[in-house]
Amino acid sequence: MVVRDDALPPDPFAGDPDDPARALDDEVAAEEPVTAQERAELLADLRDLAVYQALLEQREVRGVVVDCAECQEPHYHDWALLRASLEQLLNDGRMRPHEPAFDPDPAAYVSWEYCRGFTDGVTTKSALTRQS
Repeated sequence: MVVRDDALPPDPFAGDPDDPARALDDEVAAEEPVTAQERAELLADLRDLAVYQALLEQREVRGVVVDCAECQEPHYHDWALLRASLEQLLNDGRMRPHEPAFDPDPAAYVSWEYCRGFTDGVTTKSALTRQS
């Protein structure tokens, strides 16, 4: 699912010559495009995310929590927001700023490492069951 620009709220600084985001445009212009290796990693992350969501959403897990190195705070990403962010990074080489989750229940989010371990456990158990 790709988030269309017209689905986002209007820019309150649209047309404002003193738009504080202008500095970001200069930074974005200086950024390099996604490399082939980064592209492959993003595509792998998107595939993994689809599996994690399929396995964990039915267990009432709402998404992934990421510890932010910059602000030292946990960031809670619902499945759709995380997918949209990864797709944005894949397509544009950067992610748009987004609103943090409102009053998230930390118990409803797990780390990427937890997702990976849970998936490994499920697939290993399935493989062992088939061998029996």
